[in-house]
Amino acid sequence: MLATEDLEFELKPSLINMVQAIQFSGKVHEDASAHLQDFMEIGSTIAIEGVNQDIILLRLSLFSLVGRAKQWFYANKEDINTWAKCSKAFLAKFFPIGKTNILRGKVTDFQQQKTETISEVWEHLQGYIQDCTYHGRKNGYSCKAFYHGLTQKMHEHLDATTEGSFVSLTLGKAKNLKEKIVDNQS
Repeated sequence: MLATEDLEFELKPSLINMVQAIQFSGKVHEDASAHLQDFMEIGSTIAIEGVNQDIILLRLSLFSLVGRAKQWFYANKEDINTWAKCSKAFLAKFFPIGKTNILRGKVTDFQQQKTETISEVWEHLQGYIQDCTYHGRKNGYSCKAFYHGLTQKMHEHLDATTEGSFVSLTLGKAKNLKEKIVDNQS
C-alpha cells in the first residue's frame, strides 16, 4: 500500500497542472532521467505542514505519469511505497541499461579537448555525469574521471598545484582547487 493512501491532504490544482505539463508515458524516445529531474524541480518547491515530503512526492508523481508508465506504477505500487523506492524503480524500468552503458562510457572515456580551459573541461564532464544520474558511481569518481581525461600537461599542472597527487584530494578540495585555478585564469 502507498504511504499516501492513509493521509488526507490537498495538492493545489496549479501544482497538478505544472506536473501534468511534463508527463512521462514510458515511450522509448522519452528520457526518464530528465523527467525525474524536471519532476523533482517542481516537487522540491512544495511543503505542506504536517506532511512528509516523501509522501507529497509519491502522491504528486501519479499526475506526472500516463499510459504505460502509469500502468507500471499501479502494477508495482505495493513495492514502491516510498519516494526513494519509487524513483529507483522508475529509473530501473524506464532508463534502459544500453543508455546507461553509453552514458557511463562517456564519463569513463572522457577526454579534454585541445581548446578547453579547466573550467570548460569540468563543465563538460559534469554535463555527462548529469545526463547519467543513474550511473551508479561514487562522487569521488568524477574527480578521477576529470583528472584522467586531462592532457599530460594539465596533469602536471594540477599535481604541481596540489604538491602531490590531484586524485588523492577529496571531491570538495578538488572543486575548491579547480575554482581557484579558474579565478586565476580570469
